[in-house]
Amino acid sequence: MSDHFSSKLFEARLQQLVANASVSCTDPDFDMSNRSVIELLDVWLRDLGFQTEIQALDGFDGKYNLIASYGQGAGGLVLSGHTDTVPFDESRWQQDPFKLKDANERFYGLGATDMKGFFPTVFAALETIDLNKLKKPLILIFTADEESSMCGARALGEQHRGQRYAIIGEPTGLKPIRMHKGIMMESVRIQGLAGHSSNPALGKSALESMHQVLAALLDYRQSMQAKYQNPGFSIQVPTLNLGCIHGGDNPNRICGHCELQFDLRPLPGMDIAALHDDIERLLKPIGDATGTELTLTPLFPGISAYEEPRSSELVAITERLTGFSAESVSFATEAPFLQNLGMQTLVMGPGSIDQAHQPNEYIEKSQIPPAVKVLRQLIGELCL
Repeated sequence: MSDHFSSKLFEARLQQLVANASVSCTDPDFDMSNRSVIELLDVWLRDLGFQTEIQALDGFDGKYNLIASYGQGAGGLVLSGHTDTVPFDESRWQQDPFKLKDANERFYGLGATDMKGFFPTVFAALETIDLNKLKKPLILIFTADEESSMCGARALGEQHRGQRYAIIGEPTGLKPIRMHKGIMMESVRIQGLAGHSSNPALGKSALESMHQVLAALLDYRQSMQAKYQNPGFSIQVPTLNLGCIHGGDNPNRICGHCELQFDLRPLPGMDIAALHDDIERLLKPIGDATGTELTLTPLFPGISAYEEPRSSELVAITERLTGFSAESVSFATEAPFLQNLGMQTLVMGPGSIDQAHQPNEYIEKSQIPPAVKVLRQLIGELCL
């Protein structure tokens, strides 16, 4: 194996990936298919001799996963990443977001760091390896809609069990990440009864019921944070944020309807379904007591918190190869979904999360050769 790779080929691949738009968004006006990116990666992988499968995602028109494998059997390594980007405001960009720009020892473009830059890094590592010598399988999983529904990761089924290790190439500055918080977003809707404000008996105020809900949620947050702490996170407690509230239609009408949306970011070991049930049990008596109909509804299925044990072999291997200690991050990833398939799973890739979701997104060129080297070494240790 060699550490040398073609920087020109890296740039050409990243340029093509950036040029193929693949925005995912909960707003259908901004949402796009990722098919062109998937097909591009599929061609490159088949040219290298990988067996590939393009997986259409039921219920998500125009969304696809790509599963590529070299070799068969148990064990081996999975390298995974998402093919979508967030939406963008072109007026805040200093260049076309879909044209790769080489300047200031950086590559600029939408997705350059989050996370289309990971894919040519993988291919650069593969350039340095004789794939015919693989003794254990190398699996590449490229998913859809990580930035919105995570439908791609959720669709990974039992057929993808059997691999032992997985690396998700999110931008971490090549630091191994073994923990992150989960995220759940919930809506509390209260249906009251509108009426003339001159006589409170004519209606049932949804806004006054919501006042009790807000107080109950703040008390719940306080008790939750007293019960759960994890010193491995910079913010050591689970958080609950009251994000937005809407209700009523006029000052002289009793408020007939009110909605609150909030998010909760649990620590590892806190179950999303159990948290939802706890909050529902807490809030339901408020609706019963005030005679208003109260419903608690998830805004999306949620992402579990994730933790790879410090004793994990993969933690030890990546710490040795990178020289960094494994850390935690505050953002959520697809790691819980791969870990649930039985793999030791870490998040680690080139680029900085500080550049993700920003105008004039870029990846530092200096990040690329070390990432290629580490991926080459991982494949060597775990597949050769």
